Amino acid sequence: MIDLYYFPTPNGLKITLFLEETGLPHTIVPVDIRNGGQFDPAFLALSPNNRIPAIVDHAPADGGAALPVFESGAILQYLAEKTGRFLSSDLRVRTETLQWLFWQMAGLGPMAGQSGHFRRAAPEQIPYAIKRYADETARLYGVLDRRLADRSFLAGEAYSIADMACYPWIEAHAGLGQPLDEMPHLSAWLERIKARPATVRALEAAARMREQVTAQ
Repeated sequence: MIDLYYFPTPNGLKITLFLEETGLPHTIVPVDIRNGGQFDPAFLALSPNNRIPAIVDHAPADGGAALPVFESGAILQYLAEKTGRFLSSDLRVRTETLQWLFWQMAGLGPMAGQSGHFRRAAPEQIPYAIKRYADETARLYGVLDRRLADRSFLAGEAYSIADMACYPWIEAHAGLGQPLDEMPHLSAWLERIKARPATVRALEAAARMREQVTAQ
């Protein structure tokens, strides 16, 4: 059993994509980051950087005590290795997958996150910051579009944790003010992933939680 400490953000969605694909038994533990739930001492014991998501694996492969893991990229790699799915054992494909996973963690997520913050959440509109992060996010979208010109998924023809990591930041493109009109390969990739039954279930779960927190 996996406990997933979750809020419906792009980083949280990454993990539900994986769990829905694999059918791993799991329980969602809501962490209301709007009201400071990420600073609760019990959560900080699992995720010392006070960020969601985090997991606790109650049946780790070594048979030992329950194992907490934080950082969404590390969680995806951990779960892929636990299940033997969505991370190839082939040296070259595995390396490609991890490169794009780390690329997302280091570039796409932080830049798109800052773009969204300065566009929608900052207490004042700062044109330089809005343009800076929007331009960099657009550049990174372009990197993905070129990468996908001759393959179905980021590491080749098989869906992987690299795609799961990147998808939420492209799925959010409208809210980020990032059109995909001139990115046909990225648009096609987005639709391929969006049509997967596991993706549909993960997005529905996120929508349900958004409705619940809005009603509170």
